[in-house]
Amino acid sequence: MKLLQSIQQIARQHPNKLAFVNQGSQLSYGELWERSNRLASNIQKQAIDSKSPIIVYGHMGPEMIVSFLGCVKSGHPYIPVDMSIPIERIKKIIESSNAYLILSTESFENNYFDSNSIKIIESEELEEILTDETEIILENNWVNEDDNFYIIYTSGSTGNPKGVQITANNLQSFVDWMISDFPIDKQEVFLNQAPFSFDLSVMDLYPSLSVGGTLFAVTKEMVGNPKVLFNELKYSNINVWTSTPSFAQMCLMEPTFSQEMLPELEVFLFCGEVLTTDTANQLLDRFPNAKIFNLYGPTEATVAVSMIEVTKEMIATHDVLPIGRCKGDTKLFIVDENGKQLPDGEKGEMIIAGPSVSKGYLGEEGLTAKSFFIQEGERAYKTGDAGYIKNGLLYYKGRLDFQVKVHGFRMELEEIENNIGKSQFVEACVVVPVYRDEKIDYLTAFVVPAKHSFEKEFQLTSAIKKELSAMLPAYMIPRKFSYISQLPMTPNGKADRKKLLQEVMS
Repeated sequence: MKLLQSIQQIARQHPNKLAFVNQGSQLSYGELWERSNRLASNIQKQAIDSKSPIIVYGHMGPEMIVSFLGCVKSGHPYIPVDMSIPIERIKKIIESSNAYLILSTESFENNYFDSNSIKIIESEELEEILTDETEIILENNWVNEDDNFYIIYTSGSTGNPKGVQITANNLQSFVDWMISDFPIDKQEVFLNQAPFSFDLSVMDLYPSLSVGGTLFAVTKEMVGNPKVLFNELKYSNINVWTSTPSFAQMCLMEPTFSQEMLPELEVFLFCGEVLTTDTANQLLDRFPNAKIFNLYGPTEATVAVSMIEVTKEMIATHDVLPIGRCKGDTKLFIVDENGKQLPDGEKGEMIIAGPSVSKGYLGEEGLTAKSFFIQEGERAYKTGDAGYIKNGLLYYKGRLDFQVKVHGFRMELEEIENNIGKSQFVEACVVVPVYRDEKIDYLTAFVVPAKHSFEKEFQLTSAIKKELSAMLPAYMIPRKFSYISQLPMTPNGKADRKKLLQEVMS
């Protein structure tokens, strides 16, 4: 059954079932469907170009998902923009997308924008539309098939954001896979940790809505106040946990974060970053009744395309966890720099082909042509990620552009981080290159230390380096170690490498 039809059916059969909950508000399926109908009706009355995108601005509130559905029901894709995104970047998104309408679910500094080129429906007006009791006149213009469902803007190498177009078919392929291959098809509570402008949020949002689940959203205020966060989690009844590994690592710093706190938790879904064996092992120790799944996929292939369940047996036999096998309707190839497919065991670039691959970057024909192509009649995408296949399993080996050369030695930052993370003295770490005269001079490791008995930091550094010397050649061991209480995170829940690099350079 198609996604929107599934949500409609749930709204009709279970109108009082909660679709969304956060710290201060909640939304039922009946309200979700009726309010999004009102918004869609209002959008259709406005003079907006057919199928042009609509920006939805806000954070983790119920009006966000109402606005998403209102847009696609009116025949328009939406562009999710979190309130943490700077104004200058929003301006670039508007310019790139040619969006004419912004739906603002939070207070918005509209004086930064030209009212002649962009129309802004502010939160107060939006609430009036959503609660308007007048008759709903709604044409059936739902986004469908190869129409864009949503567009997510990611960082571009040029410094300008790129709009990844995800069609209704792309999203349907992903949701069908999630429901069929993961134990999440019951009416459960799904954690929503990632802001909606980050495509990891799609992993919980649409599978949850399609099976009649409840989305439990973690706001930035909750993340900024651990006491509030863990108190809210305690009463959340979460069954399915979706987050970046960094967010889980942060939660593991809290001793009470365990099965006792979340007795209903059955499934962990991790994507967006490398899941280390240490993090997975700690989670299995604390949540013995839960299953852990490691997933992989770029935004350009609709969230994720491969997965594997992580077990104690796997951790015992792997230094680096595999990213599993591709979903049934998709193929993943490993190729060399000339595009020639490589045999098992050889590392190369990962190429994804299948129905969840995007049709490219909005309005960027040149960038699209560089990364997307047709292979055997299906869309294919050059990921820029390195990997290999061994015994039928896929392994991720880092970004091709995360490879650095230091004093003539080529190395991968993620490999160094993985080995530092194995130290008994380390909870988490990020390695950043320090430049001098446009060349990398040395590497610095930012470390969240585990409990230890050393009085001085240099003693701790010496102990970590001694352990590393048994695993890495001397040239791969960072010159400097800096110790911090926790890794800074981006609004998307990933380790903030840029902020750490700024600390080094300041």
